This record gives sequence, structure tokens and C-alpha cells, in this order.
Amino acid sequence: MNFIELLMLAVGLSMDTFAVGICIGLTFPKVTIKKVLTVGLYFGIFQAFMPVIGYLTATLFAERVTAYSHWVAFALLCIISGKMIIDSFKKENVSDDEHSLKAVHMLPLALATSIDAFAVGVSFALLEVRIVPAVSLIGITTLLISILGVKIGNLFGTRFKKHAQILGGVILILLGVKILLENL
Repeated sequence: MNFIELLMLAVGLSMDTFAVGICIGLTFPKVTIKKVLTVGLYFGIFQAFMPVIGYLTATLFAERVTAYSHWVAFALLCIISGKMIIDSFKKENVSDDEHSLKAVHMLPLALATSIDAFAVGVSFALLEVRIVPAVSLIGITTLLISILGVKIGNLFGTRFKKHAQILGGVILILLGVKILLENL
């Protein structure tokens, strides 16, 4: 994968955190640097850490499935993107307690928004992607996009949430199709 492909993937993965960031931003009467950095760091660290776990897990069996790696990557990315698009149509209730910056509230949000990154890590192992630059880019992109989400949520409300998840899903599907077509 080249830099542009990795950046597109990072942006696609970050759309869930962008949407959650918008929801979190809605609950803040005032956004401070500490608040946006807290949200960004939770999401960025988890989004970078989960592909590493997926990568390490997949390396245990990658040699056995290399012939099918493009199909596995395509399927995983389609499943992830399908979930993102379906989730964009679900209604969510936002409350101050739900989006508190305490670890007890942020850890589950960070984990839930990074599950798809685990599957991407599996794809990285199968495609022999250099993991350190890839997860660094994913983590930094997620940090910045989730900070942007908090700011936008605080300024403009929820109107972008659905579109962000759909865009993220479409980007992941397109990346999956590209991987599949390159390896057929």
C-alpha cells in the first residue's frame, strides 16, 4: 500500500471517531484544548494499537492463507464498511453522562470505534504492509479527525454524523475493491 492508500484507509477508519467526536462535542458547553486532546488521544491510541494486535494475530497464520489474502482483505473491509454504513442510519441518544471524559466512559468508546482497526491489522499482515508507518499514520489521522469532530459537534450539531459514517464506509469499500482488483 502506498501513502495515499494508507491515508484513505486512515481517514475511513477515523470516520467512526469523527462521528463520536461530534456527539461528544455536543455535550460540552465549551470546548477546551484539554477536552479535545483527551478525546483525540483516546481514539488515536486505540485506533493505532488495534491494527498492531490484528497484525500480530494474523502473522501466526498468514503464511497459510497468502494465496487468499486479497479475498480476506476485501471481505474484512466490506464487512467493516457495511457495519459503518448500517450504523449511520441508527438513532443514538446523547447524554452528558455517556460522553464524560472519565476513563470508565472513554475506554469503551475508544474500543468500540477501533474494533474495525483490528480487522485492518489482519489485512495488513496478509498484504505484508509495513505496520509501524501504517499505524502511526492511522493514529495521527484519528487523533486529528476526532479533535475536528469534537470541535464541529460543539459548533454545528449532529447534522454531519450520518454522512461521516457513510463516507467512511464508502472509502473502505473502495479500498477493498482496489485490493481485490490488484490481486486477481
